[in-house]
Amino acid sequence: MDNEVGPQPQGHLLFGGAFSAFLPPGSLDVSEMRQVPDNQEVFVHPSTDQSFIVELLEYQADVPDENAARYHFEDIAGASASAEILSQETFAPHLLALEGCSSAWGLTARQLVAKFDEEAKNEVTLHLVLLRLPQYGTDLLLTFNNPTYIHPLSSSAAPGTEVPASPSQPPWTVELFHTFVRSVRLLNPGIFG
Repeated sequence: MDNEVGPQPQGHLLFGGAFSAFLPPGSLDVSEMRQVPDNQEVFVHPSTDQSFIVELLEYQADVPDENAARYHFEDIAGASASAEILSQETFAPHLLALEGCSSAWGLTARQLVAKFDEEAKNEVTLHLVLLRLPQYGTDLLLTFNNPTYIHPLSSSAAPGTEVPASPSQPPWTVELFHTFVRSVRLLNPGIFG
């Protein structure tokens, strides 16, 4: 009897081997396609506009833990009136593979985002998890960008830009993102200097 449950997340090294995490099968490393800032790792789904982003950010000591995810989201969203926080929750650090995480917070938001400075805006649901590492002066921000509406004039909707969805690569889910978050491990603290 075949007990296969489909492709499972695969271990992947991040930041030159300083971290590891389980990524969904078929994840594409954006740094192999274009330049990515040194403090980021970005992975995209092979046939949707979904992405996972890992960012090493400066620890905001003056921002209380319960406000830190909102602080970083507002920094990303800027002064955009087209951004809305839908929910915020705490994550139990003991459920994470990342040792030394002092607190973990999740935030879900909705934002209208233009791709490549286009005028057409797509609606994206963002799932953020902030893992606080004050001993390293770092806030580790993990983001799942999940487009929920693609504007017809967006380059994402243009003919010829779609990659047919393969049955072996279904769209990513929040559950897959949470598996990714729980799997993040620090392998080399030397990354923090």
